[in-house]
Amino acid sequence: MYELPTLDLKGKVSEVEWQTRVELAAAYRLFVMHGWDDLIHTHISARIPGTEDLLINAFGLSFDEVTASNLVKIDIEGNVVDKDTPFNINPAGFTIHSAVHEARPEDQCALHVHSIETVAIASLKEGLLPLSQYSMFALASMSYHDYEGLAVDHDEKLRLQQDLGKANFMLLRNHGALTMGKTIGDAFMHMYDLTQACQIQLHIQSTGREAFLVDQAIVDGIKAQANIVHSGLTGGQKAWPAMMRKVKRLYPDFDQ
Repeated sequence: MYELPTLDLKGKVSEVEWQTRVELAAAYRLFVMHGWDDLIHTHISARIPGTEDLLINAFGLSFDEVTASNLVKIDIEGNVVDKDTPFNINPAGFTIHSAVHEARPEDQCALHVHSIETVAIASLKEGLLPLSQYSMFALASMSYHDYEGLAVDHDEKLRLQQDLGKANFMLLRNHGALTMGKTIGDAFMHMYDLTQACQIQLHIQSTGREAFLVDQAIVDGIKAQANIVHSGLTGGQKAWPAMMRKVKRLYPDFDQ
């Protein structure tokens, strides 16, 4: 009951799959470090490049127990591909991820959180406001999806896909947040920006004072600038190796 099976897949899967496993396990540990984990709930999923298979956390593990080897390989329907694993996934919790990966095959990673600040802003009628530079990045590629109850209804998938469109940021009304990325590092950086933006907005609104709203023309022009800051070696992919090193210092077992 309390003993966790130990797996070692290093050298037993392709180099591409192993690298994806290591980076995804690092993202789970970063969730813990930033306080974005929710007991055993929510997910980060990543496509193994060159395949249609996805990796996701085993159901029942806390995020600080996720390692490169105990991530579960599944197909787009949520079926476990590796029959030798002792773990399974939460099929109900995979509804959102199956929807977005199906709609966005060009993106490798999807992050979903139930953090207090994202739920709070997602529950406000006005949603995220242009109050900070962090909010600019998110508003340049933002979408919303209305709450329909627990995300277990497959009929909701089409509506999720339509609402997401080409956006990299989504606020799920009364529920939480989702970010997409062409790499795991990109998806993480998007969630970092969105969370910061939500926290700042809540702090500003808690003062009860009138705040400056950034002009819509500036918001509209941010997308090209955001692409420079958050892609390539000058942006998200420059920050990601530093995040990986930080995880290794704090959680040396994550890449096992």
